[in-house]
Amino acid sequence: MAISLKSLNRQTVSQPPRFLIYGPPGLGKTNLAAEFPAPVLLDIEGGRPADVPAEVVPGWGPDVLASYDAVIEAIQSLYTEDHGHQTLIFDTLDRFEPFVWAKVCEVEGWTKGIETPGYGKGYVAADAYWRDLLEGLTALRRDRNMAIVLIGHSTIERFDDPTTVSYSRYDIRLHKRALAMVQDEVDAILFLNQDVTIKSTDQGFNKKRTHAEGGGNRMIHTEGRPAFTAKNRYGFPERFIYRKGQGFAELAKHLPWAPVVSAEAAAA
Repeated sequence: MAISLKSLNRQTVSQPPRFLIYGPPGLGKTNLAAEFPAPVLLDIEGGRPADVPAEVVPGWGPDVLASYDAVIEAIQSLYTEDHGHQTLIFDTLDRFEPFVWAKVCEVEGWTKGIETPGYGKGYVAADAYWRDLLEGLTALRRDRNMAIVLIGHSTIERFDDPTTVSYSRYDIRLHKRALAMVQDEVDAILFLNQDVTIKSTDQGFNKKRTHAEGGGNRMIHTEGRPAFTAKNRYGFPERFIYRKGQGFAELAKHLPWAPVVSAEAAAA
C-alpha cells in the first residue's frame, strides 16, 4: 500500500516511561525508583536501602547478578516468564559497566583489560553488548508493558564549552560511548541532588569567607543546566522537592502511562 498524507492520524504516547536517575550517593535514588508501580530490582551493586524491603521490591542481588550473562538472563526471565511486575529497576549502570568490559575481554581473548587493543577500540567493541542490553530493556517495555528505571552515580567532569570558559559539571559515571547510547534511549534523565546556597560572611580587612548552606531539601532536576545533565519528554516542572514516598506521584501527574496494578500483581 502506498503511503499517503491521507493516512496520517494523531498519535498519543502511552508506552511505559524509560528513566535514568542519577546523583551523589545516599540521596534516595533507589527509594525513588521503588515508588514506581510493582517494581522488581536488579540489585547489581548490592546497595538496596534497608527501608526498601524485599517483600515490597523483590529482585536479584549481587550474589546472583555477578556477570554480564547473569544480568541478561534475568532480563530474559522477565520477558519470557509470567509475572505481575510493572517496573524494572536497574541498580546501577556504573556497577554493570565492568561486567560489559569483562564480557568483551572474554570473547576477544584480551588478557590485559578493555584497553588491550589500544586507540579506544575496546570501548567500540563494547557498544554491541550495551546495545544488546538496551534492546532487551526495550523489549520489556514494548512487549511486557514495563517501565524501565536505570540508576547511576554522578561524577564531576571538566566541560570544555566552545562558547565560554571551561567549567565543572555533574554527569553520569559511564564511559562516554556507553553514556551516549543510554542518553539517547531514555525518555527522561533526572538529577537528584541536595539544594545548596552559598553564603558570604565579612571577616574584616576587606576579606570575605564563603561557605555552603542548605542541603535540607533533596531536589529532582528534570531539565539540563550547565552544572548538570538532565532532560525529559513529559513536561515535568524544571525541578521539585523530593519527598520520600511522594516522588513517583509527582512524576505520574505528567505521565501518559498510568497502569492499574492489582494487589495480586503487586505481590507477584
